[in-house]
Amino acid sequence: MAQKAEGPRPPAGPDIAAQKQAMAALDFMNGVWVGPAWTILPSGERSEVTQTERIGPMLDGLTKVIEGRGYGPDGRTRFNAMAVISYDDRAGRYEFRSYAHGRVGTFEARLTAPGVYQWEIPAGPAVIHYSATVKDGVWHEVGDRVASDRPPARFFEMTLKRVSDTDWPLGEPIKPTATGR
Repeated sequence: MAQKAEGPRPPAGPDIAAQKQAMAALDFMNGVWVGPAWTILPSGERSEVTQTERIGPMLDGLTKVIEGRGYGPDGRTRFNAMAVISYDDRAGRYEFRSYAHGRVGTFEARLTAPGVYQWEIPAGPAVIHYSATVKDGVWHEVGDRVASDRPPARFFEMTLKRVSDTDWPLGEPIKPTATGR
């Protein structure tokens, strides 16, 4: 009987069950959220908005899609961002892919306790550190600029209330019979 040649094995495929389990730990984010937020603009001016977030799962629970909008007193959109969170089972970490102000980046997000997560963005000699706590239908998030030679400087804060469920981004999918004609 001939023996099979041993050689490099192909990498194992993704562990879908592990990814779904990790993403289920973020279900506390799902829904529609609304509340006050403020940020310090590069000019040093404080900007206050009504912040909205809508969050839901996609790809059978393997990703979480987030859209945030900040509305000024006149009802106009002053801020709009989008993000996708997924779980890399090989690396054992959450990946936060963010799109805002013409910028895009991929960052590690950490679930530090149920309903508590953090993520950071490198910013030259500083780091932008975000921390959020979601408890009893209230989402409180802060952003601090952290530089080694100065104390952390808070530049962002929001306190949102969960106002409803949402079927976004799933909703009703486009039917294959939709031709656009």
